[in-house]
Amino acid sequence: MKLNRRQLLAGSTAAPFLNLGGKGATRRTNVVMFMTDDHGAWAMGAGGCGGVHTPNLDRLGEEGARFTRAYACTPVCSPSRMTFLTGMLPSHHGVQDYLRPEDGLERWLHAPAYSQILADGGYAAGVAGKWHMGADDTPQAGFRYWVTTVLFADGKYPKGSFYKDPEFFRNGKRTRVPGFRTDAEADFAIEFLEGRKGKSEPFYLLVTFDAPHMPYDYQPGQDRAPYAELDPACFPNTPMNFRQMAALKKDFKSADSRRSYAALVTGVDRNVGRIVKRLEELGLRDDTLIVFTADQGHCCGHHGVWGKGNGTVPFNMYEESIRVPLIWNHPGRIQAGQTLSPMVSSYDYFPTILDYLGTKAPPDARRAGRSYAGFLHGQKQKWRNRLYFEYEYTRALRTENLKYIERTSEWPSEMFDLEADPGETRSVLDDAHYRGQRQALRADLDRFFAKAGAPALDQWRSTTKQVLREYSRVAPGEPHRPH
Repeated sequence: MKLNRRQLLAGSTAAPFLNLGGKGATRRTNVVMFMTDDHGAWAMGAGGCGGVHTPNLDRLGEEGARFTRAYACTPVCSPSRMTFLTGMLPSHHGVQDYLRPEDGLERWLHAPAYSQILADGGYAAGVAGKWHMGADDTPQAGFRYWVTTVLFADGKYPKGSFYKDPEFFRNGKRTRVPGFRTDAEADFAIEFLEGRKGKSEPFYLLVTFDAPHMPYDYQPGQDRAPYAELDPACFPNTPMNFRQMAALKKDFKSADSRRSYAALVTGVDRNVGRIVKRLEELGLRDDTLIVFTADQGHCCGHHGVWGKGNGTVPFNMYEESIRVPLIWNHPGRIQAGQTLSPMVSSYDYFPTILDYLGTKAPPDARRAGRSYAGFLHGQKQKWRNRLYFEYEYTRALRTENLKYIERTSEWPSEMFDLEADPGETRSVLDDAHYRGQRQALRADLDRFFAKAGAPALDQWRSTTKQVLREYSRVAPGEPHRPH
């Protein structure tokens, strides 16, 4: 098979790894970062269950680096996005659950964002899609091009279909766009890219697809077509978990919800392909890093649950809720075909993207992450495979083979041996055989949050001003609105 120039560069172990943003660089790297919503790492073709059709994402992974153990610090939308943006834990950025109309339309971002640092350093920054970090209608964090989802305005959720003929805030104006939401978000991303042709300044484009988040009210036929039959490896037919949140039981039982979820992922993949193709047509691809990830994962029958961390009462930290896809692709800079296994978190993205682009942020002890850029350059770097998680009254620690989950006194804590029980079916918290490990993990968890300056777990409410939803009081049949 004859290889083209890009394939030769991507596959060469001798390809130069340039400090494109550093002193003396002749050009600076552009970035397109894709982020999906409620997208588990399992819901992919290559590297996932195999039954969800994602040919464009598979190709990005094959021609770049795919992380097999990437995680979100928090298994729900708003706080996870804030951690990606700031490198901080919810205890520090102040968002502990998804934002709702009750939380107001104020800005919730009060910590330095990597996008602001890049904008201050000369990057043209744009966002297209879901923001959900407060003041959705207001450009912030260094983004000059601003097209964001109308999740709620005037103190309420919008009426009508979510995915059909959606509304956006577009550079200060509220506008409705005919057609499919994911297509529209890609259209806006392409509009931004077309505006960059011939410009000397580098750009950072954040494309934040709402899909495959519910509601499952519309998907184009072409995206639903592959799913007349669903792969049971992707959508396990397990008995419902007794902790399943009542409002999501209808989706757990629905074959159509499963098809819709898969179709929404395929719609994302199709539009990623459109955007990458346009980058190539504009002559921008070789100078552009592409990152693909999700704000958190999602269970679609796994563990007998439909939903993410708040899909159960109490909140869960199941692998499918917190493990996310993560692909880095940069022709000629990141060697093709890499499958990287270090455990990395959403709080590591802030230092990594700045490191990769050759810049740094002022030191801030509130940031929790480390740069994993060395792995992308084929280097060996010291790395401790141990991650920490936080969601309201729940904190957790994951090692290579153990997961310790601590909750406040109202709820049970848990510990799972992931080597002996990868399905997380039996808590070994009270097993005498694990007593020493349990004590060590609990001490490590307490030490980590104390070092980060976070209060004790039972004081978690002091870390946010949100109007928090009482999940224990969710009534059967209560509507679960888009968020």
